[in-house]
Amino acid sequence: MSSEIYAKPDLSKKVRYIRDVQEDKIDWEEREVDIYESTDTIGDDHADIQSHKEGLHTEKHPPTVQRRTFRIAAYCFGVLCFLMITGIILSSILLTLGHHHLQSRYEELSSNYSWLHKLMSNLTFNYTKLQNSYQTLSRNQCKLQDEVKQLNDTIKGKWCPDGWRRFGCSCYFKSDEKESWEGSRDYCRQRGADLVVIDSKEEQKFVTELSVDGESWIGLQHRGSGYKWEWVDTSPLTDIFWEQGLPENYDYRTAATCCNQQEQWRQNFYYNKKNWICEKKMFCGL
Repeated sequence: MSSEIYAKPDLSKKVRYIRDVQEDKIDWEEREVDIYESTDTIGDDHADIQSHKEGLHTEKHPPTVQRRTFRIAAYCFGVLCFLMITGIILSSILLTLGHHHLQSRYEELSSNYSWLHKLMSNLTFNYTKLQNSYQTLSRNQCKLQDEVKQLNDTIKGKWCPDGWRRFGCSCYFKSDEKESWEGSRDYCRQRGADLVVIDSKEEQKFVTELSVDGESWIGLQHRGSGYKWEWVDTSPLTDIFWEQGLPENYDYRTAATCCNQQEQWRQNFYYNKKNWICEKKMFCGL
């Protein structure tokens, strides 16, 4: 019996035993402990062998809790590495995208700056052009103002003053008061006119209509013996509308009036008081 105990163990049987219980490692470990705890009489050599076996078994087969902890740590480390790598990749992608975005934005801003610079140049050119046009228009405006003023003066000259009537190229005024020939002429001259000068049948008819209520002084006079009848503007006496038997040759000054009922001139002494007719020459053809 003792010889069997101290006999060399059959390791092949042990291997077979281990193979049989490989699927249930926990049961095998419990049985292994029970076997060695029940052999109180085994010697020191057998204890050394048993300790060596247990060491080998411990090295080859660590506890399940330790293996799980190692796996969890390895998994966490792998996840952490994955996250770090992913973060690095994402950061690189974001930096690349940001660089491209900044480059695109820079190119866009450069393009806008070029466009604004060109627009500014065009505006400056247009401003200079408009300023030159404004100066030209200002000069033209001054010229136009001068022309308008001349036209206004001409228009004012064309239209007859209040109380005057127009015929042909002249304005005529028939007085309601009576004055001598000299006094009548002074009145007309003070208004830029003179006593009427009749040089056509049409004007004779117009003056007759003005003098329908009585005779009026006209601009025809005779200075006395040896003088001829003449108009106040020294124009020649062409058409003659004298009353029959006139004029008579007096030695003192006389003048003509217009008109009698037959639309004819009459001869009167220049100091007699009569109405008068003024004539103001106007511009024609405007």
